[in-house]
Amino acid sequence: MNFILLSVLGLGPVEFLIVIIFVVALAMIPKVFYLLTLQKAMEQVDFERRVMPKGQVWLELIPLFNMVWQFFNVNNVTKSLENEFHFRGMASQEITSAATLGKTFCILSCCSLIPLVGGLAGLGSFVCWIIFWIKISNFKKQLEDYQLHKIEYIK
Repeated sequence: MNFILLSVLGLGPVEFLIVIIFVVALAMIPKVFYLLTLQKAMEQVDFERRVMPKGQVWLELIPLFNMVWQFFNVNNVTKSLENEFHFRGMASQEITSAATLGKTFCILSCCSLIPLVGGLAGLGSFVCWIIFWIKISNFKKQLEDYQLHKIEYIK
């Protein structure tokens, strides 16, 4: 079957491999920016209130392992943010809903591997992932703003 696909596209095996590598690399760009957002959010959390080291978010780039590690990232990042919000006396109710949304994204991501329902689960996972990413980015911004206002108040 692969040979039929290669001949229809007019690609040899080497060219086909180059196309696959390019497509995979292109698909990794949003993932890298997502993980960068998680790391930057963890940088806003004081070391003592972090549930995991900030660099461990990058373990999600390991193929297959990422299906499990994404659950740890969601739980640990949201718990760390919740700890920091609580310490600073900021409202943290939205973090709980973000954690639930993140877990939903992880579960749907795993379900996307199931034949027949995988496409629908994958679409749901993608939507939840984007919303979760935006929420984490907003929490990071809130912590940055809090720190900025605190510094301005001291001056």
